[in-house]
Amino acid sequence: MLRTSHLLLKLALVSFVVGGLFVIYLDARITATFNDKMWDLPAKVYARPLELFAGAPLSPDDLSYELDVLGYRSVTSARNRGEVSRFRNRFEIYTRGFDFPDEREPGRRVLIEFSGDRVKSLSASGGGIDLMRLEPVRIGGIYPQHGEDRVLARLDDVPLSLRQGLMAVEDRDFNQHWGFSIVGISRAALSNLRSGQVVAGGSTITQQLVKNYYLTSERTIVRKLTELVMAVLLELHYDKDQILESYINEVYLGQEGRHSVHGFALASQHYFDKPLERLGLHEQALMIGMIKGPSLYNPQRNPKRALERRNLVLELMAAQGVISPEQATVARAMPLGLNKKRRIRDSFPAFLDLVRRQLRRDYRDEDLTTQGLSIFTSFDPLLQRKLESSTTMVMDQLDPRDELQSATVVTRFDTGEVAALSGGRKPRFAGFNRALDVRRPAGSLLKPATYLVALERPSEYSLATRLSDAPLTVKLGGAKSWQPKNFDLQPHGDVLLYQALAKSYNLASARLGMELGLDSVIDMLARLGVEQGVPRVPALLLGAGEYSPMDMAAMYQSIAAGGFRMPLRSIRDIVDANGTSLKRYALEYDRTASIQSVHLLHYALRAVVREGTGRGVYRYLPENFAVAGKTGTTNDGRDSWFAGFSGDLLAVSWVGRDDNGATKLTGGSGALKVWAHFMASASKQPLAYRMPDGIQPQWIDNRNGYLTGDGCPNSRMLPFIIGSEPTQRTNCSPRQSGPKPGSGIKNWFESLFGGGG
Repeated sequence: MLRTSHLLLKLALVSFVVGGLFVIYLDARITATFNDKMWDLPAKVYARPLELFAGAPLSPDDLSYELDVLGYRSVTSARNRGEVSRFRNRFEIYTRGFDFPDEREPGRRVLIEFSGDRVKSLSASGGGIDLMRLEPVRIGGIYPQHGEDRVLARLDDVPLSLRQGLMAVEDRDFNQHWGFSIVGISRAALSNLRSGQVVAGGSTITQQLVKNYYLTSERTIVRKLTELVMAVLLELHYDKDQILESYINEVYLGQEGRHSVHGFALASQHYFDKPLERLGLHEQALMIGMIKGPSLYNPQRNPKRALERRNLVLELMAAQGVISPEQATVARAMPLGLNKKRRIRDSFPAFLDLVRRQLRRDYRDEDLTTQGLSIFTSFDPLLQRKLESSTTMVMDQLDPRDELQSATVVTRFDTGEVAALSGGRKPRFAGFNRALDVRRPAGSLLKPATYLVALERPSEYSLATRLSDAPLTVKLGGAKSWQPKNFDLQPHGDVLLYQALAKSYNLASARLGMELGLDSVIDMLARLGVEQGVPRVPALLLGAGEYSPMDMAAMYQSIAAGGFRMPLRSIRDIVDANGTSLKRYALEYDRTASIQSVHLLHYALRAVVREGTGRGVYRYLPENFAVAGKTGTTNDGRDSWFAGFSGDLLAVSWVGRDDNGATKLTGGSGALKVWAHFMASASKQPLAYRMPDGIQPQWIDNRNGYLTGDGCPNSRMLPFIIGSEPTQRTNCSPRQSGPKPGSGIKNWFESLFGGGG
């Protein structure tokens, strides 16, 4: 008996020590992490703000779409923030205002009038407006691994009726207990028994917060005892207001796509498109009622069940004196009033993937998912909408069976900013991001690098230089050799340099590249922004290697920008949770090719779409809308490419199969169609022909490249770097009525070759 008593005493002492250590561990866990958890905030990712000014190229329907995705409510007269009224081409908008990194855009009532597809005027009560910005669309977030989204609310900003209603339903004794309440558990059980339904819970608000922050939802005695201990410890360290505020920001209230909705502030936006402080009693009661079962009482999926639950909560709030019986009666008569606007948040996975990758160069994952950063990007919802529409329409025509995939990168080449991105045929589906990760041979998309090397040597090459498009054999060592072939399997004899690029002749391009040297071509690719996946083999000259659409966008960005290499970027500014600017991603550029040689290359790329392999673009674009571009097709038609630019946009499109099988498409019959359909709807500015200093146009004979005159047979005007003009002449004399040398000829030449902007 004595021996048994000693054993029990020892077991009691051990249990006491272990229990004490466990309590110390739980206490340390709470004090070390509660404050951080209380303010854990995912990064918010915003699109570019839509800038409005007189003359802005914008259609009324595009403005309507932008306001729609921003959640503006259509009314007969805009009297509150977030409202818009439209009568034909006249908009009255009460903007919400926004704190941008550089300045505050005030909320105000604005009148906007259109003339065709341009803004005619902007005015407010104080007079005309030179420039204004709508608040940017929030397109997504960078969340912790558990996928929780939040919008924080301070306790003082939470309506008193919501706070009191929450305590009346979830924890009537919140202000009296020390973490758990025996009386509360008994009272909840009795209330539920009387009503025959679950109208009140037994766990206190503190217990629920502990469970949400630290524990799982498993129903075991150990978990429940741990919850009780941690609830008491939490009450010892933090006051009631801190606990209630944390609960209001943490409570789970449903799902938005793949991400969970936590906190009343975010739920208010999600379900009602309103800030928390503007919720009516019926809306507050609906969210309070959802706590017991966010899926069971989800008003979007189960409106009848949610309505019944809301009305029970209103009755309980009236019974506890939170609201009057009259207020409860009025609130019960209200409809659910749910937000029915489209939500685009997190529905652009390819672009958000690009943002995440670029952010991780400068920030740790934990900073991005906990610090409440605001990420301002270059994403353009209007361009993205047009890109998605073009991708879907063209791909459905090319391949109704969904065997082909597509990816497109769109940039504003004057800034190097990515404005839209499609990572697959169905752009709203997350998964393999083909714009960044599909790596395929680029075919003839690489050829401009070879031709640019040549044009940088004006003493040897010009657009009128004759190249041989004859069969070629290159020894590779041993018995191996490389014998390129033209797409039509025919040689074409001697052709002018610009014609070889416009017609994408492989034999002429390969001969030229071998004359220039592989090292020179590889160096040019690096100067244009392509350094990865470049093999040191002769087949490189015809596109061998592994390149993504983003790689090709970087290359053509440098070409379109006149020889300035600009790193492609998706982020403009990063701001912390307090509104302090942390980092601005400014424009960076470095001249890597001469402006004169790139100007000549632009001419040749214009010829591609006017008379070469890319002429199919003008089935979509107006004849007088100047663009430049290049097709690309790989062996057996596995990959179809098109890259090109107008006066305001650059885009690179790819079409192929995920299994790298044959597509039976060329660059002109596949990717070109996606590109051209998009540019026809999105580009507002044709490519202007601006002749730089050091360039002089000359009449040449289009067959042999000799100098000739206006009106002579086969005459064509080409630009030349001064001093690189042909020395041989035809026997034909120019017409006396032709243009005189000097500045006037430049204007005439510009109009001749599509100078539309």
